[in-house]
Amino acid sequence: MWNNLEEKKSAYKLLVQQQAAIIEIEHDKIANLANSSALLADALPNTVFAGYYLFDGEELVLGPFQGKVSCTRIKMGKGVCGESAAHRKALIVDDVKKHENYISCDSAAQSEIVVPMVKEGKLLGVLDLDSSITKGYDSIDQEYLEQFVEALLKDTDFS
Repeated sequence: MWNNLEEKKSAYKLLVQQQAAIIEIEHDKIANLANSSALLADALPNTVFAGYYLFDGEELVLGPFQGKVSCTRIKMGKGVCGESAAHRKALIVDDVKKHENYISCDSAAQSEIVVPMVKEGKLLGVLDLDSSITKGYDSIDQEYLEQFVEALLKDTDFS
């Protein structure tokens, strides 16, 4: 856990730099998503799930991730991931047990943040992170995770 705000920001800045370095030499979608989810799971405290759901044109399908067995398909608008994807907007849920539209995949998850992956106006999927504590994410997490996703999308081939 981070001791203060500056330590958290510094850790995220390093994480975004590591993400950019990893994908600088590799452009394959699966390789980059796999390494990216491992990087997040290792770097972020209290993480029980760090991964991606990819949009297949109709619904979100489980992609590379770190964590326990998870939901494999999520309809647009359903759950936190489906809401974020449908609105193309990041979504933070402080307590998943109090969120009406939450889909429970792992009982260890207490809070969640989802960041949509949109490139050139096209929805590619979402980054999904679950924490073992309530209120595990805030606006700072959102700001840097959006930068993290932007770095991922910059040089990764999603065609």
